[in-house]
Amino acid sequence: MRNIPSFLVRFHKVILFLWLAAAIIMGVFATKLPSMLEGDGFRTDGEYEQVQKDLTDTFDFPESTIMVLFEKEKKESKAAFEDKIGYTLTEIKKLGLASAIESPLDNTSLMKKDTAYAMIHIDDKTAEMPAIISDIKKQVKEKEGITLTGGPVISEDINKASQDDLKQAELIGLPVALLVLLLSFGTLTASILPLIVGGITIVIGFGLLTFIGKEVELAIFILNIAPMVGLALSIDFSLLFINRYKEEFQKQPKTEALIVTINTAGHSILFSAVCVFIGLGSMMLIDVDIFKNVAIGGMVVIAIAVLGSLTLLPALLYILDDRIYKWRILRTDKDNSGRWRAFASMVMKRPVLITIAATAILIAGVMPVQDMKLSIPTADSLPKTFDSRIAYEKIERDFMQRNKSILYAVAERKDGWLDEAGLEQMKGLIDSFLSEKEVNEAESIFSISKLSEPQQVAAALEQPQMKAKLEPAVQPFVRGDKLLIPIHLNVEANSDAAQRLAREWSEEDWPVNIQFGGQPKFNQEIYDEIFDKIGPILAIILSSTFIILMFAFRSIIIPLKAILMNVLGLTSTFGILVWLFQGGHLGLHEMDISLILPVLVFSLVFGLSMDYEVFLISRIREYYLNTGDNTKSTVEGLASTSRVITAAALIMIVITGAFAFTGVVPVKQIGIGIALAIAIDATIIRLLLVPSLMKLLGDWNWWYPFRAKAAKKPNEHV
Repeated sequence: MRNIPSFLVRFHKVILFLWLAAAIIMGVFATKLPSMLEGDGFRTDGEYEQVQKDLTDTFDFPESTIMVLFEKEKKESKAAFEDKIGYTLTEIKKLGLASAIESPLDNTSLMKKDTAYAMIHIDDKTAEMPAIISDIKKQVKEKEGITLTGGPVISEDINKASQDDLKQAELIGLPVALLVLLLSFGTLTASILPLIVGGITIVIGFGLLTFIGKEVELAIFILNIAPMVGLALSIDFSLLFINRYKEEFQKQPKTEALIVTINTAGHSILFSAVCVFIGLGSMMLIDVDIFKNVAIGGMVVIAIAVLGSLTLLPALLYILDDRIYKWRILRTDKDNSGRWRAFASMVMKRPVLITIAATAILIAGVMPVQDMKLSIPTADSLPKTFDSRIAYEKIERDFMQRNKSILYAVAERKDGWLDEAGLEQMKGLIDSFLSEKEVNEAESIFSISKLSEPQQVAAALEQPQMKAKLEPAVQPFVRGDKLLIPIHLNVEANSDAAQRLAREWSEEDWPVNIQFGGQPKFNQEIYDEIFDKIGPILAIILSSTFIILMFAFRSIIIPLKAILMNVLGLTSTFGILVWLFQGGHLGLHEMDISLILPVLVFSLVFGLSMDYEVFLISRIREYYLNTGDNTKSTVEGLASTSRVITAAALIMIVITGAFAFTGVVPVKQIGIGIALAIAIDATIIRLLLVPSLMKLLGDWNWWYPFRAKAAKKPNEHV
């Protein structure tokens, strides 16, 4: 890295120009990113996707469906209510957007006394849903008691809520982050620099994601998660870099100060980025779009944050020179290491008691994990105030059966299904499905025609008049070589029983080729994909972290301790999240934990916490190599790093914790989860467990079987 400062000094103006140009150009493209995002990202290639394609292409299921909820006003007569429904749907039909409209005036199952809903089906795969939703909203916005909802509308509202949440989180997080930076640096100039690097990181990151979005379908949630990660990391990196640079700038000229800073803080930044990269990159193993999206978005902003911290920030510091001390607001040059030294000494005088107490606290946090309920975000991702969520929940409550779900079986037979042999096979399949206790009904030609035997149906199809009468019963279920069987279950789609049935049927050796779809199959594929890949992801993160730390510190014990403490801290975080969200404590509404949260928070925070671990242990090791005194080295290492580690952790907590005040539930849970995990790591683990365990293990901390133990120099002191 020694050549980098020389390069920066010679070409610092060019570097600044390139960053400014990149920010301006990418800023233009960044504004287009929100309009490119759609869906929640819970999609995986599998049977469900293939069956969905068959349902739309072969069996004429609609590509998208928008629901219109009608609610009768108190003073409105039944006739006026029905006129309102008829007039509204006629106006929507005139727009020419719908392939079909199911009206409650024609289908009484869609109407109750004071409520009704219509379904607007859209078959055009290339249709721009935001424009369609906007056109339909114009037709109903002036009318009381009419609300749009359904998947496309909810997705559009989540997009809007995500944009609003991002603005709100920035309004909360950035001012508080600036205050923390002021408390750390004392001057406005030094405090603004990390925010500049963070802002440019997000702008360029969004611009790059706009180009990536043209090739890869990006989910709505990336609009919050990428800025959360990018802003927090870039400010964190900048804080570590500027803090070390200010120390060195007091001792030597700025060029030499930059060399030392890049070779020390720069290494720490790179290490942290590598750890986070490994964590996020491991999520690419999960073949679900949301995890790939988060991995891509996270790695993009992390790469820019690292590059900005090691090129843009040094160039800015070089130009500012001693003006970094301009506009002093607070005096921060007072040495507070004595207080941290006294605290560390106190902890190390009672290592057994502190270890037991800290571990007990973490284990208490772990306890609720056993009750964790994971769910795929749907309409409940939106704030409770959104009309589309309120309307969807009313439709779900009033019209949709509880403890019911549908599996769709699509079977293919090369000789078709309407001869006697085909009908015999069809009947055999249906009987197999009906033999399961979770199955209430299997719709088919037999159930619709009321003919129970294949021979009866085959005979009827040979007579022209009977064939014409049976056509309405045949058309929904048989198209060429393909057969559709909707299987009605008496369990909910997200239940273990429904998922087990979908899994077992897919694995069964049927006499013909059968694929399964529907919400139970969708849930089963998503859950199985995640749980099947958790093992490899953990193996990658834990093994790579162990190897990197082992070579960094020339120790076996320290990497093992770091991994065990991190796992315990993160598990405790998940337990507290279960208590908060599932228990509905501290003013939060009761809700399940978002399915993406455990994997995302673990993958991201495990790498982030290693940044603080490296920063602390590096200083301890530096003292140990000079003194050979493990206890004194631990105390001095804590005294010299605790202030900056605490400030860096506080920045991370502030930026991610600001999303606790947002409305999109998965983003709220992720923000609180990251903030909570960092808080636990920076306090219980870093300030209590690390020093107490360092004391208990003594020189065994530095055991490394591949070389001789470092020689002790007990007479040397730092």
